[in-house]
Amino acid sequence: MRLVDSSAWIEWLIGSPVGKTVAEHLPERAAWLVPTLVQLELTMWLTREHGEATADQVIAFTQVCSIVPLDTQIALAAAEACRAHGLATADAIIFATACAHDADLLTCDRDFEGLPRVILVPRM
Repeated sequence: MRLVDSSAWIEWLIGSPVGKTVAEHLPERAAWLVPTLVQLELTMWLTREHGEATADQVIAFTQVCSIVPLDTQIALAAAEACRAHGLATADAIIFATACAHDADLLTCDRDFEGLPRVILVPRM
C-alpha cells in the first residue's frame, strides 16, 4: 500500500515537473491509501483552484481507493508523531495513518524528510 499525501496529489494533478516524477511512484489504484484528511485537503484546494466539478471528479477517483477515516488509534499515534518528530497536526495524522496500515508515504513535503518509509519527491 502507498499513501499519497496531498502535496503529491496536487503536483500530479497539475502536471508539474515534480508531478511527473510523482507519477513514476504511483501504485495501481487498488494500492492507494487515502485518508479522509487528504480528501478534505484536496476538496478545499481543488474547489478553490479549479471549481467544484473538478473537486467532485477527483474525490470520485479517491473513492475507488482504500479510504481510511481518522479513528482513535490513528489520533493517538498522530499525537505521538507530533511529539517524536515535531510534525504539524495534519502531517502527523498522515504519517500515523501510513504507519497504521504498513504503507509507504509518497509526499513532496520536506517536513517528512528522514522519516521511515517516506518517498520524498521534493519541490524545486
